[in-house]
Amino acid sequence: MDDAPFAAGFGKGVTIAVVDSGVHADHPHIGGRVTGGVCVIPMVDSADWIDRVGHGTAVAAAIHEKAPLAALLAVRVFDRSLTTSAQALADGIVWSADNGAVLINLSLGTANSTHREMLANAVAYAAERGAQVIAAREWNGQRWLPGSLDGVVGVLLDPECERDQIGFVDDDGAGQIYSASGYPRPIPGVPAERNLNGISFAVANVTGFLARMRSSVTDALPG
Repeated sequence: MDDAPFAAGFGKGVTIAVVDSGVHADHPHIGGRVTGGVCVIPMVDSADWIDRVGHGTAVAAAIHEKAPLAALLAVRVFDRSLTTSAQALADGIVWSADNGAVLINLSLGTANSTHREMLANAVAYAAERGAQVIAAREWNGQRWLPGSLDGVVGVLLDPECERDQIGFVDDDGAGQIYSASGYPRPIPGVPAERNLNGISFAVANVTGFLARMRSSVTDALPG
């Protein structure tokens, strides 16, 4: 899919929640676009949304590359490792919807079907408030939650997709499905295969393009 239809506005007027390990707001790849955040991990200060793992910052940077004028919310659900609870994911979705997010990026998920109802309720709550969840739909032949739920934009990893494109796969009436590259923005001097990559960044790439679609005005990249 050519990215020309997504160019208008570059995300201006769109707030994106990054539900992940937090964000380093002062990282040069974030562009000063983080406007707030929260930590929903039990027994941790709710104001402590600083990234200590690096994953959330990399995901936010991938989104920012595609939609550099979008505002970002850092929603921390991981502590010192990339493990969390379904309750934290649901709480992160709800907080995002309550705090102005239009798009909610979950570059993560669970294959445990016992969490379906909890996550479905959170997705429905967000939809009622005008927020759309974007998440991994499938990985290694396994369906993931919340990415395979009704009303969620599901993302598939396409190793053949270029980084400046996404592919529209299907709209089955329950939710749209896109495919995208699993590579984030390149790091100078680092080969692509040694950079972070995977379904997490396919989700982020789709979120960035969707933010451009939703932009309220046509604008140009800042100088």
